[in-house]
Amino acid sequence: MTEKDRKFPLLLSSIVNKSSRLDAQTSCLVRTEMPQTAMRNAVKNARLQSVSTVTLAMPLENAPRVKAGKVVQETSGLVSIGIRRAMVARVARQGVTDSMVLAAVEAIPRHLFIESGLASQAYIDASLPIGHHQTISQPYIVARMIEIMRNGGELRRVLEIGTGCGYQAAVLSLVAKDVYSIERIKALHELAKSNLRPMRIANIRLHYGDGMLGLPQVAPFDGIILAAAGLEVPQALLEQLSIGGRLIAPVGGGHQVLQLIERIAKNEWKSSILEKCHFVPLRQGVI
Repeated sequence: MTEKDRKFPLLLSSIVNKSSRLDAQTSCLVRTEMPQTAMRNAVKNARLQSVSTVTLAMPLENAPRVKAGKVVQETSGLVSIGIRRAMVARVARQGVTDSMVLAAVEAIPRHLFIESGLASQAYIDASLPIGHHQTISQPYIVARMIEIMRNGGELRRVLEIGTGCGYQAAVLSLVAKDVYSIERIKALHELAKSNLRPMRIANIRLHYGDGMLGLPQVAPFDGIILAAAGLEVPQALLEQLSIGGRLIAPVGGGHQVLQLIERIAKNEWKSSILEKCHFVPLRQGVI
């Protein structure tokens, strides 16, 4: 892995080819119904406990299931607490070591963000379809990208590009003070709201819009995370990163890699190639 300082604008395609108030008219505050304080306490306790002993905020077998705007009880025996913890253990074995991130992944019931017919696959380490040719990212890549972005430090304000079903935003809500998330597909924006509404997560703000433009009205951000791959990171997002902040994004076409961008001065960024990955394409505009 190599690192190279670059001046703005930073064109990531060249690298790949070689290897606070939110505008009320353009955003919405999501307030949902899971004990957020209990989940946050579980994450904080992870600093002193192993992941296997973290107290879960809500037992998985008693967790509500959101479907078609209604909350129903999830009764499948395939989604037990043990299965969720086994998933986190696999993520840890793959190299994710940040205890706060691992505890956050354990605390969020992934099966609540996918169709009930896929509940038996919710805790395997794989991406799954959520409709509209989009996917929920595999648990490892969610944890890995958040770990890289956090880098052991405090995240006050984070921007997510590509809300999807809302799962990653929910995980982010446990490691960052405020999470802003943009989705360009209206139906997925509504799906994320529906999935998150039963959870009382007061620090997530969902926005329907073009993620390539970011949210300049609430910038700068300590961290920016992209859930879709472009040939380069949009300049608007680089400008919205705070000095000292970190942006993590998949970059490339047929062959994608995770790219870390660190802003080290007003007009200076440092980039690093991390590992191979596979994401849906980053698109502009809204649909």
